[in-house]
Amino acid sequence: MAFEGLTERLQKTFAGLRRKGKINESDVRDAMREIRLALLEADVNFGVVKDFVKRVRDKAVGSEVLDGINASQQIVKIVNDELTATMGEKAVPLNKSDKIPTVIMMAGLQGAGKTTTVGKLAKYLEETEHARPLLIAADVYRPAAIKQLQVVGEQVHAPVFEMGTDTDPREIVRQGMAKAREDHNDYVLIDTAGRLQIDEKLMQELADIKEIAHPDEILLVVDAMTGQAAVDVAKGFNEQLEITGVVLTKLDGDTRGGAALSIRAVTGKPIKFTGQGEKMDALDVFYPDRMANRILGMGDILTLVDKAQKNFDQKQAQELTEKMQANTFDFNDFIEQLDQVSQMGPMEDILKMIPGMANNPALKNFKVDPKDVTHIKAIVQSMTEKERTDPDVLNPSRRRRIAAGSGRPIVEVNRMIKQFGQTKKMMNQMSNGNMAGMDQMMGGGIKGRLGKMAMNRMVKQQRKNKKKRLKNAKRFKS
Repeated sequence: MAFEGLTERLQKTFAGLRRKGKINESDVRDAMREIRLALLEADVNFGVVKDFVKRVRDKAVGSEVLDGINASQQIVKIVNDELTATMGEKAVPLNKSDKIPTVIMMAGLQGAGKTTTVGKLAKYLEETEHARPLLIAADVYRPAAIKQLQVVGEQVHAPVFEMGTDTDPREIVRQGMAKAREDHNDYVLIDTAGRLQIDEKLMQELADIKEIAHPDEILLVVDAMTGQAAVDVAKGFNEQLEITGVVLTKLDGDTRGGAALSIRAVTGKPIKFTGQGEKMDALDVFYPDRMANRILGMGDILTLVDKAQKNFDQKQAQELTEKMQANTFDFNDFIEQLDQVSQMGPMEDILKMIPGMANNPALKNFKVDPKDVTHIKAIVQSMTEKERTDPDVLNPSRRRRIAAGSGRPIVEVNRMIKQFGQTKKMMNQMSNGNMAGMDQMMGGGIKGRLGKMAMNRMVKQQRKNKKKRLKNAKRFKS
């Protein structure tokens, strides 16, 4: 996942400051050197790094910070604020037309994920605004580009306007716009051609399409894995086409994240969305403050909540709560919840959104293989309906039959049934507000340690809040 190396290095720097207690200008200088190196290693633009470090240093050496009791915490806050400012302060919504359709022109080099992003954006608009977008296939050069857009359109239930590969893209866009007005589509998403690099012919074609369609948005799709090259691409497109925003794709890949920290500062154009994954719902609004929190290892609880609300059905959640309270949670419910959690993304990424977990040593090599989920489902699906709803009947002979039917070792079947029993008991205690014995329920394995750490963190925070309330109460009385 992006930023892992940067997060780890920044956290080591801040940990060193916290150990010192009292901080002087020399300590700040050393910390700024480490931050500078960390950002450069993350492939952040040199000019952006230089300006960023200067702003942080100027604020950090102020007497109010260095003389404070929690100087290291204040420096972390300064870095957080400046990271947020560098990436644009707040999320920037799509530009919308006063009359339909709103036209969004998608541009970018080949291989950036432009066509897939068109589909993701169409799905996003359908889900958030109940919109009816029309996709225009204006890439007539790349082999199978039109077919790919048609497949994507089918996946998101959006119509695709195409005229084959023998028609000029300008004419395709002109007739596609007429079709959208005729059908009263809310949005038009134009999938334009890309090149392996910026050239004059490509830019002239895009400029002509811009003149025909009068887009409300020109979104540039760039590949985060190309690092600073993505920034150069954004700069080149912006100078010749005047883009309105950026979509950063493959942010979940093996990337150092430098593009996300550089594009806004270099081009002045906001990152509006990020693509993380191949699924059509893997498009997220870009929130600079949330991204800054994730970079600093503070988690991203708001995005976690958004994902939960998006993937969990409220009615199902209520039914699940009632089943937990009545202790009737069974294997059918277990599989249902497993599917919903899987839709939120990789488990290791979800855990890193929890504050304090982002760079926890226990999560360093923590990976949940998708095959493990498939194996669990195979075991449950090899059970009879009676066994799924009443796990107490699972005697040794039944377990051997299930192991044979699912093709999994008997040891794995026994382990999964045991974990289900522990999970069921823990959920029942939580749903009834009974935290007694929770520690022993979270006793074993890496997931158990994570549970304990999260619980301890919550208890400590409650104690701090209580002390703060008592202190404020004493002040008020005096």
